Amino acid sequence: MDMTLSRFELVSDGHSIAQARAAARRYLAEHCPWAPAAAVALVVSELVTNAVRHASGWWRLRITADEQRLVVEVEDESADPPRRRPFSTAGEGGLGLVIVEKLTNKLEVRPNPAGPGKTVYAYWFKA
Repeated sequence: MDMTLSRFELVSDGHSIAQARAAARRYLAEHCPWAPAAAVALVVSELVTNAVRHASGWWRLRITADEQRLVVEVEDESADPPRRRPFSTAGEGGLGLVIVEKLTNKLEVRPNPAGPGKTVYAYWFKA
């Protein structure tokens, strides 16, 4: 079994949330066809949107995959972990974290050891 890792990185400088989502879809098509592309794209969109809205706006998206596991990482400069908020019918959100938790196999948040901020890790495992 080939356990070769494939990696991808995109930094916010000059890139939009839509570009991050599209880049994730392209990566999956080439390196991780077993992963649920629509779910991964939505998770990328939610995590990057949270970095834009609730941190400084700077973010880094990393995607790593092998034949059995896909990991999406979104790093930002805020040390505050994502938290559930009350749902708003006025367009103010509140469902993002719930959606992310439902679409992933595992979700974790770790503080960045070398400086400010955190990284949110979303995992999918091949069935």
